[in-house]
Amino acid sequence: MNLPFPGRAALALLATLTPLVALAHGISEADRQRMLDGGYLQYVGLGASHMLTGYDHLLFLFGVVFFLASFKDVVKFVSIFTLGHCITLIFATFFKITWNYYLIDAIIALSVMYKAFDNNGGFQKHFQMASPNLLWMVFGFGLLHGFGLSTRLQQLPLGDDPMQMLWRILSFNVGVELGQIAALVVMVGLLALWRHRASFKRFAYMANLALFYAGVYLLFMQLHGYQHDADPDSFRFPAAEHRHAHEDLDVENTEDPSRDGL
Repeated sequence: MNLPFPGRAALALLATLTPLVALAHGISEADRQRMLDGGYLQYVGLGASHMLTGYDHLLFLFGVVFFLASFKDVVKFVSIFTLGHCITLIFATFFKITWNYYLIDAIIALSVMYKAFDNNGGFQKHFQMASPNLLWMVFGFGLLHGFGLSTRLQQLPLGDDPMQMLWRILSFNVGVELGQIAALVVMVGLLALWRHRASFKRFAYMANLALFYAGVYLLFMQLHGYQHDADPDSFRFPAAEHRHAHEDLDVENTEDPSRDGL
């Protein structure tokens, strides 16, 4: 497949980040133990770090704020996204509603592709129609992103006491919001500086095309992860069969020691 330069650049960058992306939403054993040993601040810290390494969430937010020139618009769209992911993060976790996290993250990758497609006028160019209401779309995708966060939070020891469980969920959510604010400050600041340069109009299309290909990369990575998760035996190395093949070939007895000397 012959991809345009921005697509190749995005894939090359993400290929170097594959180990980090794979761990971006994972909950390590060290995190589990830290949650058991610590208090609510541990959940705040984990929520913040989880958002700051949640590349799919950050890419989507980057797409949302890319063309937002006013502070009022940034606050409006970020607030509706935040409301969406708070609803599903809190309620899905508290009531233990879950699904396969690889599939959820695959759909989240589609949200990144959607926003890049919309930013480049895809609906107008390919479907001769206006874009769907952006505010409602951002809210809907916020619900989806919150559900993705919830599936990972449910891997943690949240306890059996309903009030303690709720406070841990809320603490994690506070951390997510703090991480999101930190990331947005950087994004919005850089975009504000770039938007006043002539290169912004020249490269805006290419930047969103790269964003689209980044979403494609994440989509296939999550589907690959789901395939491993759903059918792990299909990926195992057939050690027994490999050994039997060597025995059939009698590999160990094919050496000729008489040729070891000069």
